[in-house]
Amino acid sequence: MAHAVELAADLGSERVDQALGLAAAAGRFAEDDLVSILEHIAANRPVGQVVRADEAHSVQNGTIAWQALGRQQTAAGESRAD
Repeated sequence: MAHAVELAADLGSERVDQALGLAAAAGRFAEDDLVSILEHIAANRPVGQVVRADEAHSVQNGTIAWQALGRQQTAAGESRAD
């Protein structure tokens, strides 16, 4: 919190208060997280909605591409298992 007070003196309390709120919502309290959030706000990027990674919000690709693995294409374009 001492670092947040120092940043508020330099950057303004409104911006630091916003960054602290975002850090709390995201659970980000590592050493440089507050500065990173402040840099993001300063770059005028939209803050958006905080999303926690879970099964409903995953950045991992699906497995549908693996479905054809081991199958051969027939003349009609259909696939069959070997």
